[in-house]
Amino acid sequence: MTDPGNEKRTPEGVHQVYLGLGSNLGNRQANLRQAIRLIGERVGEVTRQSSFLETEPWGFQSDNRFLNAVILCQTGKAPREVLELTQQIERDMGRRQKSISQRLTDKGQARYTDRPIDIDILLYDDLTIDEPDLKIPHPLMQQRDFVITPLREIKDDLKIETVKQ
Repeated sequence: MTDPGNEKRTPEGVHQVYLGLGSNLGNRQANLRQAIRLIGERVGEVTRQSSFLETEPWGFQSDNRFLNAVILCQTGKAPREVLELTQQIERDMGRRQKSISQRLTDKGQARYTDRPIDIDILLYDDLTIDEPDLKIPHPLMQQRDFVITPLREIKDDLKIETVKQ
């Protein structure tokens, strides 16, 4: 007999990771599809995917609009390994530099640039991690409609309020 309440549970040792994806260079739709395929091959099975959402750049000026999506990936990999694998996918797809706090503007803010692909870990199970290069939940996702909107599309029980800046 199956337990209907067990349908949302994942098997032992399998983690639920929500990843945010964005692209504003090249064929954005093809870039997102390729990233999703590579995540499925290297990180774990992609079990849910939001629709693609076109948005303005956030945090910098550019003539290139973004295409964004959120996926749910089932993985047996640890958070640090997921970070390393997604960063390698970014590099393999042509991303040359990560927009992280090591590249600050003179006002102390992260410097963002156009990119063929950006992959961010949004949520990893219910974990909270606060390390210099790995922060889960993603610390800026509440401020980003291009993350929250597609995340709500695939995560019914999302309990995060958006913060307008």
